[in-house]
Amino acid sequence: MSATTAPSAGTAPGGPSAAVDTHCPYCALQCGMGLRPVPASAGTGADPAPGLEVVERAAFDVNRGALCGKGRTAPALLSSRVRLTGPLVRRRRGGPLEPAGWEEALDRVAGELAGVRAAHGPDAVGVFGGGGLTNEKAYALGKFARLVLGTSQIDYNGRFCMASAAAAHLRAFGLDRGMPFPLADVARTGCLVLVGSNLAETMPPALRYITELRENGGRLIVVDPRRTRTAEQADLHLAPRPGTDLALALGMLHLVVAEGRVDAGFVAERTSGWPEARAAAMAHWPELVERITGVPVPHLREAVAMFCDAESSMVLTARGPEQHSKGTDTVGAWINLCLATGRAGRPLSGYGCLTGQGNGQGGREHGQKADQLPGYRRLDDPAAREHVARVWGVDPGMLPKPGRSAYELLDALGTDVRALLLTGSNPVVSAPRAAHVEERIASLDFLAVCDVVLSETAELADVVLPVAQWAEETGTMTNLEGRVLLRRRAADPPPGVRTDLEVLGALAARLGWEKGFPADPEEVFEELRRASAGGPADYSGITYRRIAEEDGVFWPCPQEPAQNGVAGPAGGPSPAPHPGTPRLFLDRFATDDGRARFVPVAHRPPAEEPDADYPVLLTTGRVLAHYQSGAQTRRVAELNGAAPGPFVQLHPRLAERVGVAEGEPVAVVSRRGRAVAPARITPDIRPDTVFMPFHWPGAGRANTLTNPALDPASRMPEFKVCAVRVEAAGDGPGGAGR
Repeated sequence: MSATTAPSAGTAPGGPSAAVDTHCPYCALQCGMGLRPVPASAGTGADPAPGLEVVERAAFDVNRGALCGKGRTAPALLSSRVRLTGPLVRRRRGGPLEPAGWEEALDRVAGELAGVRAAHGPDAVGVFGGGGLTNEKAYALGKFARLVLGTSQIDYNGRFCMASAAAAHLRAFGLDRGMPFPLADVARTGCLVLVGSNLAETMPPALRYITELRENGGRLIVVDPRRTRTAEQADLHLAPRPGTDLALALGMLHLVVAEGRVDAGFVAERTSGWPEARAAAMAHWPELVERITGVPVPHLREAVAMFCDAESSMVLTARGPEQHSKGTDTVGAWINLCLATGRAGRPLSGYGCLTGQGNGQGGREHGQKADQLPGYRRLDDPAAREHVARVWGVDPGMLPKPGRSAYELLDALGTDVRALLLTGSNPVVSAPRAAHVEERIASLDFLAVCDVVLSETAELADVVLPVAQWAEETGTMTNLEGRVLLRRRAADPPPGVRTDLEVLGALAARLGWEKGFPADPEEVFEELRRASAGGPADYSGITYRRIAEEDGVFWPCPQEPAQNGVAGPAGGPSPAPHPGTPRLFLDRFATDDGRARFVPVAHRPPAEEPDADYPVLLTTGRVLAHYQSGAQTRRVAELNGAAPGPFVQLHPRLAERVGVAEGEPVAVVSRRGRAVAPARITPDIRPDTVFMPFHWPGAGRANTLTNPALDPASRMPEFKVCAVRVEAAGDGPGGAGR
């Protein structure tokens, strides 16, 4: 069987007991796993078709066989008892969703989208995608929006993931790849600064790199307002006030300058813009930074010494510093620290971002982000438009201009945008100011949702289309290292379920595009290769077979002449294929002059500061058992048992002031709404801060509270900090009113 042939259920390569090599459906680690058919359980009401079990895939070097509970239990989602197995249609306004056939459902979607477009123009139709879609599906969705619908109104929930880091990468390095080096390098660096990431709960298999780092004599600094399981492993834990990571990074850079630790040779030879960035940092002296952040000056000095005294050092950021209205500048400040100390563009040193969603990297590279075309080309670049239009066989003038970012698109629903096609996302739970977003979605003239389960957003739809899952379709994913991987199909989807590519092809045909939207993922990938060729994210030298043989290929990987059938010099061998690029920037940065750019930044407060009415800060995040909006993990019994509902983490002093005990209901109130969940009291959080996980709908929905204030560069909402008050919730809807 070739590398691209997908087995049917129960017929894995090598016989019925052999495992299919594939990857976990959740986070951006994309851990390797095997899937092996197992017989259905007898007499238990189990599914009639054989199921799948996870087996270890130790040869894949990202996780070496290790999996968290989410990955280990992922096959439970394949059960027809927890998933959609047929289309649902709401046949009258306000009526129930009812079972329907595919022809009726597809005709309804195509007819409604066409009707809204005809009546109100193409931009009255929106498309909202997801960071878990394969590269092929993300590519096809962007192409469908821009060609078939002719709309500029497309974005995706990956905007809520690492958009701020992406914008900072582009400003400083000229290229956005979350990590410019493999994860394996993390274990070999001398000092790691981990900013706003709780790997122990969000990416447990990656924690082994921290363990190996410490075993190799490296030092770990964790920056987090909570003492998390990851912070407990640190040599130094810095607990800044939420919303002040920018000041912290500037304070460290100030000390680097004051203590004579700048790598003047590196700065002169490989960077530009240092004088302006230096002046900005010098305005943030240590005592001022202590007042802003709450981090003592001696701890700042210790962090600088640990970072600079090591032979090599890295900074890795995650959502903690990025999900802010100043997230791009915050990441830029950490990049400036790396550049000033010569800790970028060198082996075992540099800045990287820990992408969160399964294909958050590839999802934005290939067209479902509002301002981008495949290959990470800019939609407003005439040359980029011409290249992609040529691949698609259309005039460049057909391509719309850039549209709204994710939250701005959601905020426009029901007004400028009258109809929405949504796939792979659950914004009713995951978007900021979620109650408002839910109202906007409910106000649409028409909503179609493609999903695996009946999510809270799908429950509001006029048509719900059930689509295949990770184990039922082949496709590529790009993990947080920039490694393009092949996720193989291991089973057939149930009868009544189609793939996203089949859905898009059927809709395109109904809307007048008989060709250009194949259902075969490898055929889509071959077109993606051509569309990305010559772009910043060049996949043209990557093939399905090559990914399978090499266990992933790092982009950029351009197509070499040998791959194009061109012979080498007379009498000599053909050139070898491009090896891929595990490590970026070792020779030059991706800017016009090859130099990294310092960007001067200055601290500014969050969009909301505490006041008399809202005196406490709220920050949000994930827990070990669940993923994103929880639409899938909340349907797995083992995971739900481990984390059955939301909670509010607060310090004992704050709990005493509010008058709540462990486990009692506590209300958290912001200017946007109110959420209620049991109190979880611990000294591992700052007394001025509360924490809520964001995986649940209903009364405990954390994103009811969060602030949609946007970063001016990345358009990232300020998920990570807003002003709230905390009340005992035992005496009615208004709480105790303290």
